This record gives sequence, C-alpha cells and structure tokens, in this order.
Amino acid sequence: MILRLLLTYIVFFVFENQHVPDDFVDVKKVIPDIEIDLRYFSTHNFVGDTIDGYQANICYLTAEAAMALYNVQKELKTSGYGLKVFDGYRPQQAVNHFVRWSRDLQDTRMKATYYPDIDKKSLFRQGYISSRSGHSRGSTVDLTLVYLSGYQMGQEVDMGTSWDFFSPRSGYASEVLSLQQRTNRMMLQQAMMAHGFRPYKEEWWHFTLRNEPFPTTYFDFPVK
Repeated sequence: MILRLLLTYIVFFVFENQHVPDDFVDVKKVIPDIEIDLRYFSTHNFVGDTIDGYQANICYLTAEAAMALYNVQKELKTSGYGLKVFDGYRPQQAVNHFVRWSRDLQDTRMKATYYPDIDKKSLFRQGYISSRSGHSRGSTVDLTLVYLSGYQMGQEVDMGTSWDFFSPRSGYASEVLSLQQRTNRMMLQQAMMAHGFRPYKEEWWHFTLRNEPFPTTYFDFPVK
C-alpha cells in the first residue's frame, strides 16, 4: 500500500510540475481573435469525459505552427471567415486515456454522436485510436471555419460532419457531401496548405505543419 501511494505521488508530481517548453506558445496570445474550444477539456468528445492532461481551455502549439496559423487567420479574415480550434498540442497522457477507453467495450455513451456506424472494438484497428498522436509533437491542430459577419456570425461553417466524427464521411474523398460542403472543406484546406500545413485525408479538420520542429518527440506536459 505504501509503495502504491508513493508511486501515485511520484506520477502526480511529475505530471503536475512539467512546464511548457520554451518552444511552445499559447495560441490565443499569438492570435487574440482566434476561437478556442478544446473539446477534450469538456465532456463534449467521443469519450464523454474530460481527458487526462487537459486542465484548461488553452491551446498550445510550437511557435512555428502558431505563427503559420496566424497567417491562415489573417488571410481568411479578408473573406469573412475565422478559425475555431478544437485541439492543438495533446499530452501523451491524453492519448493513453484514449487507449484505455477503447478497451472498455461497455462504455459506448457517445457512440450515437461520434461513431454511430462503427463498432467500438474496431476503432483501434481502423486507426481512429492510436497509441501515438502527431498532436503530441506540438505542431498538429484540429480546427474548422466560423463566420465573422452576417446573420451566421460566430457559427461554424457546414463541413458535412462534426469534428472527430469517426466515419469515412469525414475524409476529403467522401462522396456523400453536398457541393457547398465540399467547397467549404476545400476553402479550409487551401488556406492551411498555403501557409505550410499538410492535411490528413481521413479527417477534414486535421492539419500538421510540414516542417514541424519536433518530428520525433512526443511531449507530455499538461495543458493548464
């Protein structure tokens, strides 16, 4: 019992006292008018609970990724659009939380919203859940577009599916989208690519900085 308590304390101390590396920045401080809605710092996600490592609605990215995102936001604003971020840097402990959740086949409380057409036992095999995430390297971001004016001001642009929707419909090659939905996805993709990000074809919201500064490093400091 004493050993277990000691180990628990050590793990807690290490996680709670990890500092944000100097190469990382708070995106909101770089882009004050960007919208941040970290879904893993809430129950509004595929797990249905706050995820390990998320202790605040703060989006961290490497300085290089944040500056590239600043340029994306600047370009989009000229057309009346802005960015809304769902996730940026993701601690490894959060990824571990996803893996543990994926093994609990009885917990399907969010199935209807996030993976209605897929058996939970298949999520890991199909690549929706993984033991490593590019987000943990600090230069990957999940986001969408929002309207900056008009009667739709503040609303998300229709992308055909919600963020983190586990389905082929979330991929760029999906054939079940309307013309407007495809156009909206392409607008986001082109703006991100023009400023150094590469898209992930299976998830319209997911982009990684091409020349990411930490391509092989997976960080685990908490978001707080």
